[in-house]
Amino acid sequence: MTAPRPLRGRPLRVRALVPAAALLATGLLASCTSDAPPDAPAAPGSTAATADGPGSGGQSEFFEQAEYERQLALAKEQPQGPADKPWEQMLRPEFTDTTRYKKDTAGGVHLCFSNAGVFNPWRQVGLKNMRAEVGLHKEITEFTVLDAQGKDDKQISDIQELTGKGCDALIVSPNTTATLTPAVEQACAEVPVIVFDRGVETDCAVTFVNPVGGYAYGAVAADFLVEKVKPGGKILALRISPGVDVLETRWSAAEVAFDKSELDVVDVKFTDGDPAKTKSVVTDALTRHGGIDGVWMDSGATAVAAVEAFEDAGQDVPPITGEDQQDFLQAWQDKKLTAIAPAYPTFQWRTPVIAALKILQGQQVPKEWKLPQPSVTEDTLDEYLRPGMPPLHYAMCGCADLPGFPEDWGGKG
Repeated sequence: MTAPRPLRGRPLRVRALVPAAALLATGLLASCTSDAPPDAPAAPGSTAATADGPGSGGQSEFFEQAEYERQLALAKEQPQGPADKPWEQMLRPEFTDTTRYKKDTAGGVHLCFSNAGVFNPWRQVGLKNMRAEVGLHKEITEFTVLDAQGKDDKQISDIQELTGKGCDALIVSPNTTATLTPAVEQACAEVPVIVFDRGVETDCAVTFVNPVGGYAYGAVAADFLVEKVKPGGKILALRISPGVDVLETRWSAAEVAFDKSELDVVDVKFTDGDPAKTKSVVTDALTRHGGIDGVWMDSGATAVAAVEAFEDAGQDVPPITGEDQQDFLQAWQDKKLTAIAPAYPTFQWRTPVIAALKILQGQQVPKEWKLPQPSVTEDTLDEYLRPGMPPLHYAMCGCADLPGFPEDWGGKG
């Protein structure tokens, strides 16, 4: 593996932050294999797009040393805010004045949301969280949501439509970064804007809400394997797709950890978020290498398929990284796996609503509202695994206190 290369161009933290947690696990695969737009091209300079093997593509040009170090430091810090409400917490906040947006909310607030789409389970859980959070605030008398269906041109039109609808504040989860930037800038001139989940290439938004980031996710997963797998152990790295920045940074951070270890990354393979392909890749690796000692994943959406491949081959499941989807957490408990589940928490969908109300009340908010990004560990597995929830539910929804839970999220009371 090659040493990290510096990122050319803009800092990663203002590029699109595409949640790998949002990658498809099952039947919605036909719609999209990641939370990037279905036809999104590989990022310029991304060498990972042309390789499929050990050390696939080396370090992505998305890698930026300073941001890598910042995220790893943030992940270790204690956030400010209520201990039982991570969606209200913040890391290293630098507050911005909002007095110019203050209005009398006694007559009601019209909150608007331009959503990239609900084309996968992560986004579906998130939107339910947001709607339920809105329901907690009686001052929000109108909540208008437009779904871009993963299309840039539609979201541009949606944003233009919403800025003409008398919205008091506008939440935007951009479909892509550069293409949506002009539309967001135009909206900023008309209404206070809250960007979350993915970024844009402008700082005109009053606040940008997002968790710690991809480097922290990838490092947590890799460090776990370095700890649990014996020196010389063979690691299989399963990736979803190339050219998506947060996935590239997850892998970049993992490469740094593996390069410093005595582990041997024998394969780096793309699975397209397809359970059947994931099984095939794992089976092939077991055949060619005579066994695998650890599995690293840049998204855990197909972790259960990877587990089943080992079982089908009659082999013990080695230490594996997954995500906070219920199906993986259930398999982890039932099969007594050695595992960890980093998360891109869906509780972040509650924060933009809270931010919007603070802004309209003239209260300060962080210019970049960095949220914590916890992982499910052996010690916390029982806390996050909830019986009766559907397989594709994301455990870190922060939704247990919301009206309608668990039924409105597909669970049983």
